[in-house]
Amino acid sequence: MRAVPPGAQGSFTLVVSPEHLANRFKDATLPAVLATPVMIMAMENAALNAIKPYFEAGESAVGTRVEVSHLAPTPVGSRVTAFAEVTATAGRHIEFRVWAMDQAKEIGTGTHARVVIELDKFSKRLATNFPNKSD
Repeated sequence: MRAVPPGAQGSFTLVVSPEHLANRFKDATLPAVLATPVMIMAMENAALNAIKPYFEAGESAVGTRVEVSHLAPTPVGSRVTAFAEVTATAGRHIEFRVWAMDQAKEIGTGTHARVVIELDKFSKRLATNFPNKSD
């Protein structure tokens, strides 16, 4: 992995559709608004996009921590853009500030951490720890 500089940024955009709604994941009586896990997924993708240019062949990164607040509801049809900015690095460990906006307002904010992995080693470790599982 090449060094990731503090301040590196990434983003990820989605349009809220029925499969992204809280009433599909949790309680069917909830209003038709963006589910928190989907907002977090967008933030994690933004963080990954911020550091992808620094990967060597065969590397990726997995999330290790998410601490976010979901600040406002977002209805179907709205465009949501999540952003991530690298705030610190320590070897393979990378910290981010993350936030998400719809067309009108900030809808979420927080922090996120990822660790860079070598895909081959990670897959072998997974197969060793879970030998009877297949994808």
